Amino acid sequence: MSGLIRLDDTWALDHIDAKEIDGGMREAPLQLQLLVDRKGAGSEYTGWLNLPVDTPDSVVARIEHVAAGLREQSDTVVVCGIGGSYLGARAGLEFLAGVQSRSETDSLPDILFAGNSLSSWQLRKLLDRLAGRRFSVVVISKSGTTLETAVAFHILKTELVRRFGTAEARTRIVAVTDSKHGTLRSLAGDEGLVTFDLPRDVGGRYSVLTPVGLLPFAIAGLDIRSMLQGAAEQRTASLGSPAATNDALQYAVARRLLNTSGKSIELLTSFEPCLHFVGEWWKQLFGESEGKDGKGIFPASAEFTTDLHSLGQFVQEGTRSLFETAVDVPAPADVAFLCDSDSPDGLAYLNGRSLSAMNHDARAGTLLAHHDGGVPVLQLTVPDVSERSFGAAVYFFEVACAVGGYMLGINPFDQPGVEAYKRNMFALLAKPGTEVEAADIRLRLAGRN
Repeated sequence: MSGLIRLDDTWALDHIDAKEIDGGMREAPLQLQLLVDRKGAGSEYTGWLNLPVDTPDSVVARIEHVAAGLREQSDTVVVCGIGGSYLGARAGLEFLAGVQSRSETDSLPDILFAGNSLSSWQLRKLLDRLAGRRFSVVVISKSGTTLETAVAFHILKTELVRRFGTAEARTRIVAVTDSKHGTLRSLAGDEGLVTFDLPRDVGGRYSVLTPVGLLPFAIAGLDIRSMLQGAAEQRTASLGSPAATNDALQYAVARRLLNTSGKSIELLTSFEPCLHFVGEWWKQLFGESEGKDGKGIFPASAEFTTDLHSLGQFVQEGTRSLFETAVDVPAPADVAFLCDSDSPDGLAYLNGRSLSAMNHDARAGTLLAHHDGGVPVLQLTVPDVSERSFGAAVYFFEVACAVGGYMLGINPFDQPGVEAYKRNMFALLAKPGTEVEAADIRLRLAGRN
């Protein structure tokens, strides 16, 4: 029951005391049991634990049905959300681009994203791109009041009404939101929009395997049943395996012990660009879950070999404050390199080799150099680029993050710190009820000039 995602911590063990490993491997199962029994901090937000096995077939079928309808009427679908309502969906879509299980003769809409910033330039470019296109909108927000998403959705909805009229515009909007409360739920009810419920016991960054992610994946023609199956397989391994064969627990332990040994930064790296947004989602998952009470590991990511030409020097010889977690996944396609023996570019020695073989050697050489330079290296292997593997990877990281948070002594399911910037932002924007805060903030800002 080792699961689909595998860990090799060989190149990190020389940075960890053996006695500490034994202690960590005894503690991790206790924290996992606390998680499974729903007795730990934030247990009211652990509904994600059973999503792979408890999501009703009727919900999956409805997601597939609505997705088919959006494909039929749209050549472009805009997914409007931020944070956990955005990153997981984009991670899966980028990772699985080109491996759709549907017939190649079926047309698939372009999937674009909005509501993840307040950039007027970004939104203006999106609106220009939508000109003349049959587009629909999937808006994802538990409350409906998240500023970036609410502003973008308002503008996109206005454009839908202008282009298609009020009645048809309503058929081109799907809302993923709270089942009972919030401004988006009220609007959806008033206008008769198609909706999907966001489970109340699942926080945003753990919501990839809810309609938050499953609906965009289905619109893109991906096999969401296979995705849930992969997550279910990983669930069996991560929740049911003893520590000695439980890669998710071992990853949690390794991270914690490397942190206590002085490593305050984790650099998630990969040699396949399709993993870029997996890294972005991973950063939110661990950053929001661990970064509180003056604790936590700062999550960063890099895409090799590209970033070896920018960050490589620091990783090799900079401050020894980081460890590396390298994710490996076999390339789904390959390109052969053919070169004449007298080629003037000096590449004849590579004749007959494939790019995947070159990438493999670049990876092996890089990780060895980093290890030799004093960087602990954890290696994670994903079986392939598939829906099943993506579902497994999501579940693997979620379990490791939750258990690691409990080992750290914090609640891995809240994010109290994100409210600080919102209070200031809403006050400066003159949101009703913030007048006192606004006056104080403006005085403080003036004092810095």
